[in-house]
Amino acid sequence: MEEIVGLVIDVATELARTETPLREECCVYRVPPPIRKVNEEAYTPQVISIGPFHFGNQRLQFMENQKCSYLKRFLERAVQQSLEYWVDYIKNLNPNVRSYYANIIELSDDELAKVILVDAGFILELFWRNFYNEWTDEDKRRIKPWLSTTMKVDLLLLENQLPFVVLQQIFTQAFPPARQLNEFPSLLELTFNYFAYYNTREIGYDNVGIIEHFTDMHRIFSLPNIDRLPGRSDRGEREIHLHTATELVEAGLGLKVDDSISCLSDLQFEKRCLKGFLKFPRFKVDGATEILFRNLLALEQCHYPHEAYVTDYIRILELLINTGKDVDLLVKNGIMTIGLGDNNAVADLFNSLLKNITPINFNVNHLDLYKDLKEFHDNRRNRWRASLKRDYCSTPCHFLASFAVFVLLLFSATQIVLSILNLRKKK
Repeated sequence: MEEIVGLVIDVATELARTETPLREECCVYRVPPPIRKVNEEAYTPQVISIGPFHFGNQRLQFMENQKCSYLKRFLERAVQQSLEYWVDYIKNLNPNVRSYYANIIELSDDELAKVILVDAGFILELFWRNFYNEWTDEDKRRIKPWLSTTMKVDLLLLENQLPFVVLQQIFTQAFPPARQLNEFPSLLELTFNYFAYYNTREIGYDNVGIIEHFTDMHRIFSLPNIDRLPGRSDRGEREIHLHTATELVEAGLGLKVDDSISCLSDLQFEKRCLKGFLKFPRFKVDGATEILFRNLLALEQCHYPHEAYVTDYIRILELLINTGKDVDLLVKNGIMTIGLGDNNAVADLFNSLLKNITPINFNVNHLDLYKDLKEFHDNRRNRWRASLKRDYCSTPCHFLASFAVFVLLLFSATQIVLSILNLRKKK
């Protein structure tokens, strides 16, 4: 009997720990283990922890004092300055806060309230100082350029997020709308100002829909407006085969930058007479590229599996780029700028980004692009040109050798023709 009671207690304990079903508002996820193990560091904050998932990481403790310093100044700016008031306010948010996270939060209500208050206060004060350039002497001593850059990347990691709606609630409580209208920018304006470097399309903060968190905002920066997003295919294609950039160029395809294309997913194929062009937006590969792409891919796997537009774009680059030679073509045509590493390292990067990523379907625009590029390459004239270029003109030495052989053959043919004519004359 005692054994049965003990077993019942054990099972009851496990049932109590069972994760509840994901609610509609859920938006912050731990990266799935098969994806995370490919590159653990890409999903782990390097200098600052935000939210409950990485709270307590000893490697990140040196920023905790800075966060508390920023919280103190934030409270001094707020309408309600009492710490007791804010602790009580945040604790009342706790049940809703937990529903935004897909995984069990192993913190008590008091611990979670502390994390939310300190991290939200830090973020809001950071954005404020950045917007008004109100950096203190202490900031200048402690926040070196490398730290500032790494911190900004950390704030875009999927596991390192506070839900934007929670930040908005705290911001509105601190600065009521009537006061904001007369004195302060909105939270969206502060946020867009801080992350302006990544807003290549220069989207207006007043022209954006729902933002789940900063990783989600970064994804919005990378895509067309919602009304311009292409539909998704219902044909269930998972494997698409495309020729590399080198093979397409050998077949006569032109690679060109189009500065009117400002978002990643807007690759365009253009055909003029017998010539084809693949048009790209400009993009830079630097030390943060892998981290940011991996977190966008993880977000789409967890939250947008049927709207994976960034995944589509990376899939195209993975197919176009096989070796450093393909990267070199993109660089020479002004499409890609490399700020770190060499061409082969960049090729290896794009060939590894989709490891353990599961594509569900593709958008119809990219399926049309695959079809157009395949038809262009497989055209008999283009295929003949590709073969000629690959076999006889792939390097200057090959070209000179092929040209010499051609001249020799032409000379020999001329000699034969002249000999035949001379024989006829003698007859």
